[in-house]
Amino acid sequence: MTRQQVLDLYFMESRFKLVEIAAFLDRVDRGDGKADFRLDAFRKGMKELGGKKPGRAKKVLLAFSDPTKKPIAKAHGKGACGAWPGK
Repeated sequence: MTRQQVLDLYFMESRFKLVEIAAFLDRVDRGDGKADFRLDAFRKGMKELGGKKPGRAKKVLLAFSDPTKKPIAKAHGKGACGAWPGK
């Protein structure tokens, strides 16, 4: 596809998602208490959006991912939390 075709097809959906992210961050900012590792990972991922080189999606995903290679003996919880706690 041409750039124009990509813009025509995906711009409004992406615009919506960006506004949703801004609203999420506003809600977090209005909340009481301390944020956890998920917000740190989220902000790290957002920093990758400003780049102009290909591979932004991979870099954003890696911001949330566990970089370790050795398997753990036992899971610490029942489900995924969406970001690596760094432990």
